[in-house]
Amino acid sequence: MALCPASAMFNKDHCLYFYEMATKPIFHFNPKTMTYQRIDNKIRYKIRQFGSYLLTSVLSGLACFVAFVMLFDSPREKILRSEKAQLEAQYEYVNKQLVQIQEVLTDIQQRDDNLYRVVVQSEPIPYEVRNLQYGTGVKYEDLRKRTSSDIAVSTTKQIDQIKRQLYEQSKSFDEIVESAKNKEERLLCTPAIQPVLNKDMKRMASGYGMRIDPIYKTPKFHAGMDFSGEHRAEIFATGKGVIEFTGWKQGYGNTVIIDHGFGYKTLYAHLDGFKLKRGNKVTRGDVIAYMGNTGKSTGTHLHYEVRYKDKVVDPRNFYFMDLSPEEYDKMVRLSSNNGNVFD
Repeated sequence: MALCPASAMFNKDHCLYFYEMATKPIFHFNPKTMTYQRIDNKIRYKIRQFGSYLLTSVLSGLACFVAFVMLFDSPREKILRSEKAQLEAQYEYVNKQLVQIQEVLTDIQQRDDNLYRVVVQSEPIPYEVRNLQYGTGVKYEDLRKRTSSDIAVSTTKQIDQIKRQLYEQSKSFDEIVESAKNKEERLLCTPAIQPVLNKDMKRMASGYGMRIDPIYKTPKFHAGMDFSGEHRAEIFATGKGVIEFTGWKQGYGNTVIIDHGFGYKTLYAHLDGFKLKRGNKVTRGDVIAYMGNTGKSTGTHLHYEVRYKDKVVDPRNFYFMDLSPEEYDKMVRLSSNNGNVFD
């Protein structure tokens, strides 16, 4: 028989005994139900029971492994987390440094607008130009997706903004340097004397601002200064430049306009005649025309205007090479009267 051992020590009876033990039903007394329950003693049952134990063990081990992985970092993850923490600390340090750099840059910008550019008489750089956004939202959104770090995006934005502001500031300094090189020429061209001989200040007739119109007797803005004088008294160029216009202008009569460059122009009106013509170059103090009473005028006088970037400005701010401080104060008082004008 198949179940009989091959050893000669066992006979046929022994084989039958082992066979019956392997196939004979086994009963177990259950004290709860007070009955005997049959226990399956077959090989198939043993295998199924072993498989059940094995599957339970594997699932338990897998669950423990997953829990361990989720609760505890691997050595590689620990290294990566440490590196990330170091990078974020470095970003925070850089961010603080950028704030300090921005403060210094802002101070330089304020000095540039309120000091350097004032000295060379240049317009301040508009706020919108200095603070123009650098980069696009798409760029920063892509960076956020790749780094998953708000501080990295914030720091990158600050760096881009400072780069943009430094570029604009560099351009501004280049412009200031160029203006400084031309400072001597600019001073020669800037209107800086009175257009008539008036050392005793007796030629001052009326100043810049609201005045009473001599013809209509109503308040009207007077865009220049009036100087009285003798018929055909000499009129002088107040700065270096080129004569842009000589001829008749409605209301102004015979008029000369000089383009001094650097945004400055001067106008001389109600003239009796011209000494120079259009295109002639002049220097400060050259005689350009003669005082008269042409156009809308009620007496012999000169109407004088200073224009900067095509806007009229108060001429009394442009006599710094002609008057002492005392004379300037007197001129300011005389020109501030609210009396009549000649035109």
